[in-house]
Amino acid sequence: MKKEIEKIVKDFTKKIATAKDLENLRNLEIFFLGRKGLLPLLLRKIPTLDKDQRAESGKIGNQARQNLQKQIEDKRNQLQKKENKKDFFDITLPGKKFLTGRKHPISQMITEIENVFARLGFQLISGPEIEDDWHNFEALNFPPHHPAREMQDTFFIKNLPGYVLRTQTSNMQIRHMENNKPPFKIVSPGKTFRKDSDATHSPMFHQFECLLIDKDVSLANLKWVMQTALRQLLRKKIDLRFRLSFFPFTEPSLEVDATCVKCWGKKSTCRMCKGTGWLEVGGAGMVHPNVLKNCKIDPQKWNGFAFGCGIERIIMLRYEVDDLRLFFNNDLRFLEQFH
Repeated sequence: MKKEIEKIVKDFTKKIATAKDLENLRNLEIFFLGRKGLLPLLLRKIPTLDKDQRAESGKIGNQARQNLQKQIEDKRNQLQKKENKKDFFDITLPGKKFLTGRKHPISQMITEIENVFARLGFQLISGPEIEDDWHNFEALNFPPHHPAREMQDTFFIKNLPGYVLRTQTSNMQIRHMENNKPPFKIVSPGKTFRKDSDATHSPMFHQFECLLIDKDVSLANLKWVMQTALRQLLRKKIDLRFRLSFFPFTEPSLEVDATCVKCWGKKSTCRMCKGTGWLEVGGAGMVHPNVLKNCKIDPQKWNGFAFGCGIERIIMLRYEVDDLRLFFNNDLRFLEQFH
């Protein structure tokens, strides 16, 4: 038994030297000296020894117990001194800077969009990002096999036929018109998905779309609402121009350009507008009669306009950012610049 006790003491001495904190020391104490520790379990065997061995084994065992307890006490004092040094606080030192979180620039812009259009009397709506074919395409005047569907590189849902990741937030126009009676004014910001990826496109990006349905609505109403909103969002007194285009869900359809916010049309060498003096900001148009019919709204009685803009595009124009991917790279050096 003497050799077994000496081995326990040797192992303990080796392990206590590597104890780094009080918790580690407590675990060692339990393992070697606890109620079911190595040394107590061994000493319980003394009564089973021969009579001439009991006294010697008991003496050696008690000495070993005292030795281990002394090492534990010395080590505990040593570790507590280190802990006390860590807790020392020098009141003459300058305060520590606490880093606080902030909204992502896209979230900030979505909040601004909601506030701007609320002041213009628009209702905020939101809805599903996984959408069925009817709401994402067909009700918006994209019949099956229509060539215009090829304009949008769509993500289809595997094992869920007829569903896609929505390619625009226009699906919310259909959902609102199906369940509400005109007149109404709505704005719908949110995520959209297309298979594009470069400096100005991302597979996931954000849009906001506006819809106004009423009586005797004209392009003049469209231009005023869009220009008023964009002036507030871009924080610049821009002007707009319309160019004829094609979208299945509007007629007439328009591409909308804003005055170049960098050169204001005064520099032929401007890299942002390439010397044209104009920057594309979105698409717009008067709601197509077929879209109204699909939602059981009489196009002889009601009409309206719709327009949409990329949210990242608005931020890029306001702050002259030239790469959309910066918003998704999670580089704090870039994101911290937006307050």
